[in-house]
Amino acid sequence: MIEFRSVTKAYPDGTVAVADFTYTVESHRTVVLVGSSGSGKTTLLRMVNRMVDPTSGTVAIDGLDVRDLDKVALRRSIGYVLQAGGLLPHRTVLDNVATVPVLTGTPRRRARTAAWELLERVGLDRSLAGRYPAQLSGGQQQRVGVARALAGDPNILLMDEPFGAVDPIVRGELQVELRRLQAELGKTIVFVTHDIDEAFGLGDEVVVLRRGGEIAQAGTPAQILANPVDDFVRDFVGADRAERVLTTVEVDGRCVVVDRDGRPAGVLAR
Repeated sequence: MIEFRSVTKAYPDGTVAVADFTYTVESHRTVVLVGSSGSGKTTLLRMVNRMVDPTSGTVAIDGLDVRDLDKVALRRSIGYVLQAGGLLPHRTVLDNVATVPVLTGTPRRRARTAAWELLERVGLDRSLAGRYPAQLSGGQQQRVGVARALAGDPNILLMDEPFGAVDPIVRGELQVELRRLQAELGKTIVFVTHDIDEAFGLGDEVVVLRRGGEIAQAGTPAQILANPVDDFVRDFVGADRAERVLTTVEVDGRCVVVDRDGRPAGVLAR
């Protein structure tokens, strides 16, 4: 469990990135922080592994204040996936994945054996193990990044707009892969995005942020879509967009789902 207790982050120039944010991420859940630039979502994410320390307030993991923990040990115990992958360019795919276990004392041979298995788990062919990051596509690099984040078997996985730099088709594939992995592994995931559709597709819970880390609304995707609390949330989630307002029509004996403009969105299963 991750607890944010009245955390703030202010910089010497007077900029307030986060003001009085309180929220609890329950264990084994995927919580998505979503907001535009300046909403403090990445700052909040980085408070968990102490890449950013709050100006005031507390971030706790299972009741322990992260400021009482060694930074290096904390970061190695938490999986972290960046938008650009953050892979080491001079190391092969296999050695990138094995990095954290080796650093924490796992024998190199055992770490590399486990890395082979992780490549398969994230949907990568073993033939890629000997390549370097520059020889991979963007989607492949992000899968390696996820494998590396999982290599230390962390309870917590932090994901900072990890799929933002790939094309829409690959992005959709990676989202499906993440849902599959979470169903299998049950990690505690904090995911940051500016894309509300991605947030709704991945999150057990979604936190919609205004500027400065203010919570505009938090809840399940269904709760937020059904009852946006104000015009800000309504506009942000696109509650009135044609593709959000669905009805059904009968076509050749089948029940077809259409949006407000009459465009087909799918077929209802019986």
